[in-house]
Amino acid sequence: MPWAVADQGIDATPACHGRDRHHRTIVDETRATAGRYPHPESKPVYGLVNRAIEDLVCSRFGADAWQAICRRAGIERPSFVGMQPYDDAITYSLVAAAAAELQTEDAAVLETFGEHWMTYTVEEGYGDLLSMMGETLEQFLDNLDAMHGRIQAQMPALRPPHLRREPLPDGDSILHYHSDRPGLAPMVVGLLRGLARRFDVEVETSRLPPVGTGHERFLLRVRRR
Repeated sequence: MPWAVADQGIDATPACHGRDRHHRTIVDETRATAGRYPHPESKPVYGLVNRAIEDLVCSRFGADAWQAICRRAGIERPSFVGMQPYDDAITYSLVAAAAAELQTEDAAVLETFGEHWMTYTVEEGYGDLLSMMGETLEQFLDNLDAMHGRIQAQMPALRPPHLRREPLPDGDSILHYHSDRPGLAPMVVGLLRGLARRFDVEVETSRLPPVGTGHERFLLRVRRR
């Protein structure tokens, strides 16, 4: 089932687990299944991210698809604690396994996940914090680093990206994205699409040549409806 089907209005199926599900330990061997991505060192990702991937897959493709993805990723007991940090190799493994199971590219999974992340974080109780970050998409982007700083008070192991918006004279912007995690630029495209829906605007996003390792750039053209 190609991932693109999810963007064409496929009927949602019930989520795999309730929000109050019991959490179990994820096997450490998952690191070995993330072969498509370099991992020079372990970087923690909070379980909230992995649970969001689960929510996306279950809501669009069902519990069987999620279980198949976890088996392909080498995860024996796929249950995550939102506020607990995990090796980011687990997250990379889930993305690669989802792409293989759903017959699409890793970039398509990441882009769709980025868009879903905006909705999921609101449902998980971060809506008020998001609302404080600005009344326009541009203001929101300008305040993203400050928001990450607030979240780090609750999640001290968080290693968020650094984002900076560079306004251009013609009203467009260049979004600078700095991260020590490789391969996540497509997720930024999805996040911007989710933000466009949140602020009821149209955003044309073009990926520019990277400046260097870990520094991606995106040209943004925002049009009010």
